[in-house]
Amino acid sequence: MLRFMPVGDSMTIGSAGDHTWRHRLWQHLRATHDGPFTFVGPRETLYDTTTNAPTSYAYADPDFPRAHLAGWGEGWAHMVPLVGEAVRDCRADVLLVSLGLIDLGFYTNAEQTADNVRAFVASAREANPRVRMVLLPVIPNVRAAADDTFAAQVARFNELLEKTVADLDEAASPLLMAAIPASYDFHTDTYDGTHPNESGERKLAGAFAEAMWREWGVGGAYAS
Repeated sequence: MLRFMPVGDSMTIGSAGDHTWRHRLWQHLRATHDGPFTFVGPRETLYDTTTNAPTSYAYADPDFPRAHLAGWGEGWAHMVPLVGEAVRDCRADVLLVSLGLIDLGFYTNAEQTADNVRAFVASAREANPRVRMVLLPVIPNVRAAADDTFAAQVARFNELLEKTVADLDEAASPLLMAAIPASYDFHTDTYDGTHPNESGERKLAGAFAEAMWREWGVGGAYAS
């Protein structure tokens, strides 16, 4: 049984009424992956925007393994102290990580965020020395389009993330960079300039799916 753990911020946890990219990826892997798999993590809920709390189970389609380690407003800094226990307790094999936007927006600069990536990887490997990770770069959002300083931080962090992945990649515990979908456009793939709508969910799922298929032979080609 291959055990995937989605790790992320508001784009990963999703909000009440969403399918989430987690659901879209599960659909893809169910159709293409040769062997048993599931999603694991210490959390299952969506974010409820009416109560401002992660308490909703109102998935557009709840019939999938909803477990994850994601939180609205949480970034690399928040996940560093959580990931080791989550990997250990949930016996995660593959981490699917989409983090960084909230860090750069509110908590840390690009260099500090990259330091937190290293701490995250170290903690995950301490819990499972053979854990694999797929990391998605930060996708520029509406703020990056309006704020040149923020856009520069996003670009700088993505450069550092690529270097960090290359530096820390190991045969026993491989790290893999996913690619920002070439057609991703926050005007049409989000509902508010940041959070994915249906087309955005599918493209984010495709980013993880394509990376795993091309580099590790997991699943198959992603059909959007």
